Amino acid sequence: MNAEWAGSLRRTAIAKSQVAGPVDVGRLGVAGDEVADTENHGGVYQAVYAFAREDLDVWSDRLGKRLPDGMFGENLTTEGIDVNEAVIGERWRIGTTVLQVASVRIPCVVFQNYLRENGFEGDRWVRRFTEEARPGPYLQVVEEGRLGARDAIDVVHRPGHGVTVASMFKAFTTERDLLPAMLDAGDDLIPPAREAAEAYVGRA
Repeated sequence: MNAEWAGSLRRTAIAKSQVAGPVDVGRLGVAGDEVADTENHGGVYQAVYAFAREDLDVWSDRLGKRLPDGMFGENLTTEGIDVNEAVIGERWRIGTTVLQVASVRIPCVVFQNYLRENGFEGDRWVRRFTEEARPGPYLQVVEEGRLGARDAIDVVHRPGHGVTVASMFKAFTTERDLLPAMLDAGDDLIPPAREAAEAYVGRA
């Protein structure tokens, strides 16, 4: 959508619509989805974004209005799994698709403005979301396929290094001293995150 409040680009693809049937999921994401700011969003390491219904319910209470599925721009609204305690490199089979936990969503002003435009109190939203440290993961597509609403999430692989979505988020936002620990993820750490962690270690 085009919008004056959507940053310097004046356009955003944060608004998501629910679909009734199965959808194709390819290397770069869900069929029919769009990415407006391709410099900061999208690509193979941010192909699919997941956010928990349980976390939406928490924010609904705090914001005083129910947040519908997809309100945070997520492609998948999950239930029954703590996506923020998922381990980097963890793999989920959903339908015939296999997705791998790759990175974390860092909030931006467009996200904040989108909430305000939809009638939610958005003041200091970036800070509030950051302090909560429950951002939801970006997922890489390991096996293309199809998935649909109510498909089960089957965790088919969970690395033992212990680097979680929540800890990665803190390392890149409020607790930079956690960056060296990101290297414990080994080959599961995507190149941009590895470069940032190694640069921090080098400076330290």
